Amino acid sequence: MSEKLKEFAEIPQEFIHDGQQFLTRCTKPSQKEFVQICKAVAVGFAVMGFIGYFVKLIHIPINNILVGGA
Repeated sequence: MSEKLKEFAEIPQEFIHDGQQFLTRCTKPSQKEFVQICKAVAVGFAVMGFIGYFVKLIHIPINNILVGGA
């Protein structure tokens, strides 16, 4: 029974230790990296927006044909 308690207490300690290691390895991105990430996100937003727009553009006439313009 005490082994289970030790394992149960060990899990949060491992989590905290791993979290501290992760934070010490993290570095703040340089301005060049930050701009590159921002550009990639903007391109992703634009692509998803155009996909949504074209799906809606195709969906409206098909819906009108099926429903009959109700």
